[in-house]
Amino acid sequence: MFILNLTYTAPLDRVDALRPAHIDWLKDGAAAGYLVGWGRKIPAEGGVILATGERAAVEAFAQTDPYFVNGVARFEVIEFAPSFLAPDLPALAT
Repeated sequence: MFILNLTYTAPLDRVDALRPAHIDWLKDGAAAGYLVGWGRKIPAEGGVILATGERAAVEAFAQTDPYFVNGVARFEVIEFAPSFLAPDLPALAT
């Protein structure tokens, strides 16, 4: 499992202009089975995305994010092996 830690590198007005394309990208990632959750950081300095799959594929998909492509965010890929998941969440471990 992976955490994609996004950090904005541009002013929020530039980030917000790309938000519709970013949301479409998130939905495409969910449909493809890579992305299983996401949300904006508070304060609004970036976002967190939960992902599954092979690391190389997740990293390659992350590089297609409109935020990354247009230089308004950078991301860090953090891989972890869940030792515990609440009973509602076992599917995330795949």
